[in-house]
Amino acid sequence: MVLKSSFTMLVIATLAVFSSYTPQAEAHSWADCIDWKFNKGGKQDWSDKGGKCTGYARRFPLGKEFGSLDSAYPNRHYQQDRQDPSTALPCSNRKAGATVGSDETRANPPSKAYGGQYGRMTVTSVGDTLCVRWPAKNHAQLFHPNHKVQIHLSKSRNAKDISQRELLKNTIANLNYKNCNPGSNEDRRPCGGCFKVPVRAKGIYLLQWRWMLNQDEWYTSCADIEIK
Repeated sequence: MVLKSSFTMLVIATLAVFSSYTPQAEAHSWADCIDWKFNKGGKQDWSDKGGKCTGYARRFPLGKEFGSLDSAYPNRHYQQDRQDPSTALPCSNRKAGATVGSDETRANPPSKAYGGQYGRMTVTSVGDTLCVRWPAKNHAQLFHPNHKVQIHLSKSRNAKDISQRELLKNTIANLNYKNCNPGSNEDRRPCGGCFKVPVRAKGIYLLQWRWMLNQDEWYTSCADIEIK
């Protein structure tokens, strides 16, 4: 009787452990915000309480929980073609790529990809600091490789998107992917990095956020930024 009761208790305890376990899915990241502003006088804090977003990627939906757009339809993470990432489409067109992601093609005019249900376009000036935010998506722990986030800025003003090969010639920053807020939710820990806007004439330019998860597995987000 004692043995039976002990066995029953062991089974119940084991089931409780497994029922409380929530596996962390391996997901893929994207640029959540292109122009993140920290609270005035506050420390560097990438959480929603630590600042606000004043500029977004193309057709970025508003009102969504941070880090949740990998579960949305269409999802936000566009993975470029792995066969030759240097010649892949730089911005998702919802057709090409290993994972097609959301439509981030250039609108005509570019302002059509912003406002209303979408976030606003980034407006900045030469020499200003832009801070970009992204979710960790379970890839910012100590044992993960720290592949840098590449920031590319086209030199073509008020023009159609240039190729990925040309963007690679216009890298303006390499950011620390693991620059994240502390926390236990490895999927949705907020991360980010900042850089200075380089010299460009006044106009609208393509900015690309690009990050490699594994060898030749690249994810990108595209935004228009207006330099005044």
